[in-house]
Amino acid sequence: MPDIDPFEGGIEQPRIIGVSLQKTGHLSSYLASDYPLRRGDRVLVESENGTRVGTVEIEPHEAALTLDLSGVRPIVRVASEDDLRIEEEVIAREARARQLCLERIRERTVAMKLVSAEYTFDLRKVVFYFVAEGRIDFRDLVRDLANTLRVRVEMKQIGARDETKVTGGLGPCGRELCCSSWLRDFEAVTVKMAREQGLALNPSRLAGMCGRLKCCLRYEYATYTELKRNIPNIGKRVQSVHGDGKVVRQNILKQTVFIQLDGEGGMVEATLEDLVARQNQ
Repeated sequence: MPDIDPFEGGIEQPRIIGVSLQKTGHLSSYLASDYPLRRGDRVLVESENGTRVGTVEIEPHEAALTLDLSGVRPIVRVASEDDLRIEEEVIAREARARQLCLERIRERTVAMKLVSAEYTFDLRKVVFYFVAEGRIDFRDLVRDLANTLRVRVEMKQIGARDETKVTGGLGPCGRELCCSSWLRDFEAVTVKMAREQGLALNPSRLAGMCGRLKCCLRYEYATYTELKRNIPNIGKRVQSVHGDGKVVRQNILKQTVFIQLDGEGGMVEATLEDLVARQNQ
């Protein structure tokens, strides 16, 4: 019998797009429907906080067969000129709401730091994002803001990394922070990543602007891990063309080790070829 492709039969696979609701924000998937969308197009979508204007970052493409589309919503429509004018009004209201909230926080001496304010497209709800050391009782603040703004008010506590992503800045490298310029999602960063790269465990050197471990520690971690597999560990006794001794230091990128030779031989730098040459004799 001839092979039968179960996916043949003329059934067109749904096409999805990646949409960002803010600069370098998390990408959310939406059904493209029949719209001929291109990267950079503005669209109306339904988010967890209501209708929003977003930017197409990934153009329409067929959804993977393993992707569960049951929770993927279609876009509302391509943003019109009127929609973009409303977006300008939303941005203006967000600025005024943020200023009002800052004033109320100072008046009430609430132990929180306001980061941003975000209105829904229909202007019926505003979400205030803040950071704080612990749990905050902001019920009176919410009632005050709701009565003044005449909209539904929500307060959401975010982490230090999210705050830095919104506020932006320059890193110790002299460039704009990765999180505010291109990094869309945060991944776990651990001290082990610094150890694998031979970095000194100095908190002031390893911490980013957010006070957490620098996201860039992840960038070369896989490379260092792979390169270290070929190098003898520190403390291991080895044989080399220079003599026998113990590994006291590694240069991972150069793929060399420093060997403290037995006796009065001193310390020498040996390549992996130096070690292999002696061991194969």
